[in-house]
Amino acid sequence: MTEFHLEVDASGLNCPLPLLRLKKALLEINSGEVVKVIATDPAAHLDFGVYTHQTGHEMLNILKEPPLQIFYIKKK
Repeated sequence: MTEFHLEVDASGLNCPLPLLRLKKALLEINSGEVVKVIATDPAAHLDFGVYTHQTGHEMLNILKEPPLQIFYIKKK
């Protein structure tokens, strides 16, 4: 299990709300810390992938437990 510093439950929310919750969470943690995001939006992995690539944050892990997707993202 990946260690994390903040958990965001975005289950039941559709695009762009899970991404907005992730962005807000990243503002609340320090560089090098990890946020865990729980989402049910099937496109969340695409949104988070593009966002982390563009911003330099690191996608550490994605767990898929339908209907949930669990993301661990390390702040740059």
